[in-house]
Amino acid sequence: MIIKDSYYDDRIVFKPWGFEHMLLRIKNEVLIKYLNIEYNKQTSLHSHPTKKTGFIILNGKALVQYGIYRSNNKVYNPLSRLVIRPGLFHSIKAISKKGLQVLELESPVDQNDLIRLSDKYGRKFKSYEGKNFTTKSNNINYKLEINNKKNHSFTIGNTFVQIEKKKNFKDIKKNDLTTSAILKGEIVDKKGQSVIKHGEIVKTTTLKILSSLFRIKVPFLIIRVSQIKKK
Repeated sequence: MIIKDSYYDDRIVFKPWGFEHMLLRIKNEVLIKYLNIEYNKQTSLHSHPTKKTGFIILNGKALVQYGIYRSNNKVYNPLSRLVIRPGLFHSIKAISKKGLQVLELESPVDQNDLIRLSDKYGRKFKSYEGKNFTTKSNNINYKLEINNKKNHSFTIGNTFVQIEKKKNFKDIKKNDLTTSAILKGEIVDKKGQSVIKHGEIVKTTTLKILSSLFRIKVPFLIIRVSQIKKK
């Protein structure tokens, strides 16, 4: 499977809470980012009016606020999945001493689709960080590329991250505990209506079940996240 207009993006955007690294972009459909949030720091309370965002916690604990009320929050551990609908205000805080590492999936791609309601670092009502906060870096130990010869992967803490191409999900076991972010692919019903497609974060077993009940219209490219078993 060849994915056109996709590329590895080595841009790093510095934030007052840490940094985000643009890992992989497919056209204007999907962007995967790696977030590193330092201990006791947090993103702004913000929303995206038109795009959907999703998160997979890789390492550390996250305190996530949903909506504009501080009391509406929840703690998430590694391998947790979060999907944020367009327009929903949210904020993520690192509450583990070693910080927080997260994969973020956005669809469609639009960095300026942002409304900041409040911010601890003086960015209230301000737009997305520009070129002055952006740099390129090759000194990293995590990378995701689309390659027909091998599946790229990296490890963060006790979490293993790998990019995979899937024509079907027959090899996925019923007790599989992995999480998948869909970069490419679509499952449709008999009428051609979309059941699931790019931009979603789900249990990998969900894709196995759906593909057994409906038809895979477009082969899948996923980022699959699993927990490394301790010896």
